Amino acid sequence: MTASHSRERVLITGGGAGIGAATAERCRADGYEPVVIDRSAAHVPGGIQADLSDPAETARALQQALAGGPITRLVNNVGIVVPAEADRQTLEQFDLAVALNLRCALQCMQALLPGMREAGFGRIVNISSRAALGKELRTAYAATKAGLIGMTRVWALELGRHGITANAIGPGPIRTELFDRANPPGAPRTQAIVDAVPVRRVGTPEDVAHAVSYLLDARSGFVTGQVLYVCGGMTVGVAGV
Repeated sequence: MTASHSRERVLITGGGAGIGAATAERCRADGYEPVVIDRSAAHVPGGIQADLSDPAETARALQQALAGGPITRLVNNVGIVVPAEADRQTLEQFDLAVALNLRCALQCMQALLPGMREAGFGRIVNISSRAALGKELRTAYAATKAGLIGMTRVWALELGRHGITANAIGPGPIRTELFDRANPPGAPRTQAIVDAVPVRRVGTPEDVAHAVSYLLDARSGFVTGQVLYVCGGMTVGVAGV
């Protein structure tokens, strides 16, 4: 990035760990100033602490983030996995997944949109999941991540005329604390996931952050409404061309 980007800010939800933290680090390397909202943001320089499953706390955090001026780049990364068989997925789990994986993204977009429109420029990157295509034990997670892709496509159609792009990233298995909680290391099911990856490894948060970097770039303005699967090839033969 050029020096002119040094004061441009990027809002990253759930940026305290995992993919979000790697994305924040990559944004710093690219010359942006990351603004992280996370429930454990105390250790993040300039981080804003908030429970993003709560609309009121989300609104407060967004107001604090925007007190420094408009933000024209947004990474909707916060999310939760609540693994359960379909007949055991509780409504409480489903509501939590909707709140964090879906509602928060909409609320953040709506808060930043006026500044993007005024600037005639915006970049929205939604972190979805390969699980949106279907995965066992992921009723709530797959539903909300698929919904995030649907919203991405609508935003691309509605906001393109304002110079705003909206894209989604569908990570495959990425080695994070969240992944390890849902897929215990050494478990047969976890090993089966690794064996199913064509490149024969689990991804890293940096793999996803690299894709986010491309979609945040001002030069990526002709790419919108797309889903970029960062999955080691797992979606080949599954996702539509």
